[in-house]
Amino acid sequence: MHRVLLLGAGTIGRMIAKLLSRTGDYELLVGDVDERLLQRIHQQSGTATRLLDAQNPAEVQEGLRNRDSVISALNFRLNPLVAAAATAAGVNYFDLTEDVETTRRVREFAAGCRPDRVVMPQCGLAPGFISIVAHHLTKAFDSLDTVHMRVGALPQFPSNTLKYNLTWSTDGLINEYCNLCETIHDGRLIEVLPLEGLESFSLNGVRYEGFNTSGGLGTLCDTLAGKVRELNYKTIRYPGHRDLVSFLVHDLKLNSRRDVLKDILERAIPVTFQDLVVVFCTVTGRRKGRFAQISDARTIYSQLIDGEAWSAIQITTAAAVCAAMDLMRAGKLPHGGFIRQEEIGYDDFLSNRFGRHYVEEASSGRSGIRDFGVSNDA
Repeated sequence: MHRVLLLGAGTIGRMIAKLLSRTGDYELLVGDVDERLLQRIHQQSGTATRLLDAQNPAEVQEGLRNRDSVISALNFRLNPLVAAAATAAGVNYFDLTEDVETTRRVREFAAGCRPDRVVMPQCGLAPGFISIVAHHLTKAFDSLDTVHMRVGALPQFPSNTLKYNLTWSTDGLINEYCNLCETIHDGRLIEVLPLEGLESFSLNGVRYEGFNTSGGLGTLCDTLAGKVRELNYKTIRYPGHRDLVSFLVHDLKLNSRRDVLKDILERAIPVTFQDLVVVFCTVTGRRKGRFAQISDARTIYSQLIDGEAWSAIQITTAAAVCAAMDLMRAGKLPHGGFIRQEEIGYDDFLSNRFGRHYVEEASSGRSGIRDFGVSNDA
């Protein structure tokens, strides 16, 4: 049985614990500083828990004792400490970070990783699954022109002026809105401003907007360097959201007072578990002598699992990291050391028992996926 230390018992950590514990193939220990959260997980699934302060290297090292893998569902700021401890202990490392600088620091520890162990950050939705989809689509082309990646976690029933509810980490959301964004433009790697590049589009009859946010490209800028004219990532929201966020971040200058912005959002914008996740990727290039375009679009809804409501962002984020670890355990990752998300096989991911959450119709009537797949014979 694969022995896993899961650090973080919050919104996403609880979903990860649920998915892994249901299989019977993982011996799971969940660590957190919040005893209340740990009790909830234990009552839910009978999973073993431990009070553990991830800011304390000695406590992290003790938690890693006799473990095969660690998953960090912590605030991104703590991931370098966990990655350092994991590589020192000879433990496989997985995280969910979207923070670019954090990923760079985590990657540095891969140099000291045992050859039979992996260091795999960014195992979530975006970055994460969207990189797997994008890279898969590029393989259908003889030469590439553009790769456009669009992802959004949205309320099913928007009822405020922002047309938004909190669905995941507020710190991560603020990072996306305030940090510089990597992109490839005219074949060159550059940084562009967040909240810029506003565009509008329709999908399944619903009107959306997209705009630059930080972190969603993961390592694709490295993977596709010299191969693509334009590569970018934008967050999907309902129309009008970007302008209101720009007012907060730029006009009120809250990009330099992120603690205040976090307090405002968490006090004024309610959390919802009635959400949906939209994943939309489009690639253009030369294919069989023609200039062609292929797209992959899917919408994942919140659903009931074992009688409990789980949000779409919980399901998609947790399923992605569980699938990455499950594929590693099955020997379906290409090598040890540092692994980019786009190195995961698209078919391997979607056929995995956790990855199937991105393709299966949910058991409840309303929940499900709109999946417009791609045939390489088209």
